[in-house]
Amino acid sequence: LLSQFDPENTGYISTEKFRSLLQRHGSELDPHKLEVLLALADSNSEGRICYQDFVNLMSNKRSNSFRQAILQGNRRLCSKALLEETGLSLSQRLIRHVAYETLPREIDRKWYYDSYTCCPPPWFMITITIVAFFLYNGVVLDRFILQVTHPLYLKNALLYHPQLRAQAWRYLTYIFMHAGIEHLGLNVVLQLLVGVPLEMVHGAARISFVYVAGVVAGSLAVSVADMTAPVVGSSGGVYALVSAHLANIVMNWSGMKCQFKLLRMAVALICMSFEFGRAVWLRFHPSAYPPCPHPSFMAHLGGVMVGITLGVIILRNYEQRLQDQTLWWIFLSIYVIFVLFAIFWNIFAYSLLDLKLPPPP
Repeated sequence: LLSQFDPENTGYISTEKFRSLLQRHGSELDPHKLEVLLALADSNSEGRICYQDFVNLMSNKRSNSFRQAILQGNRRLCSKALLEETGLSLSQRLIRHVAYETLPREIDRKWYYDSYTCCPPPWFMITITIVAFFLYNGVVLDRFILQVTHPLYLKNALLYHPQLRAQAWRYLTYIFMHAGIEHLGLNVVLQLLVGVPLEMVHGAARISFVYVAGVVAGSLAVSVADMTAPVVGSSGGVYALVSAHLANIVMNWSGMKCQFKLLRMAVALICMSFEFGRAVWLRFHPSAYPPCPHPSFMAHLGGVMVGITLGVIILRNYEQRLQDQTLWWIFLSIYVIFVLFAIFWNIFAYSLLDLKLPPPP
């Protein structure tokens, strides 16, 4: 229809023509989309509307220029808070709850609530949990948990071991092994309670990137700072997600409208501190299989550093494109430099320092 108002194919139509188009066909549109379109028309000071902005809206995609237009005209859009909506079904209330748990701006909450279809579902966090904590430990090993005192603890192809660091897959697959039921339980709780809502809002691509970046940073941090220790557990990825989420809550404290946000932050920090304290204690506790030490706790710190740098930038805004953010490129460059440094460290430092490594399992 817009082509009828733009015969010269300029990609723009006047706001007057745009309004007449809305008057004719507004009844065919979703009320939320109509509300946003009116805000777009009200906010435009140039007297014309970009066709691409219209396409972005109708296809549930937003560009930065469109975001700016909506922010300027959000008085109409935000006339009724999402919390004031009544008569919602259970699934609609769940989506609204996730929006208020995760997003600091009302405009983003309303957009997310309107556009979320649960297709695809939050498959990444659910899949990684099932694979890590059922398929391997439950099916292959015929047991759901592998304690660090178990004879098979080191005799598997998944955990990171300093003597086997040339097997590159171990820098990732160590997340499929856990040092006891406490380690497993806390990681599962944090991973599902925080990771699933984040994936529902930000999508599998962003969440999986933060998670995997935290996992890799965790094992590389161990290989640099705790060179004689093995690594197990998904704490690197989990801590990256949780620390990014908590940092965003702190940075947008006044805008976050989730219930009991202070209590929730306190519970998350207590769980993280307890699990980290347990990892530190276990690292320096006499090993059940000397001379190989217990797993390192440095993976936790590597995950936290990824979360408060890359994670914060990725999860800061619901709709902004990463390539438009200068800080994203700065932190990504720092992360790449760290990975390259750790790779060269693993190639040369172990032999130059003449470390006495534990024997291979």
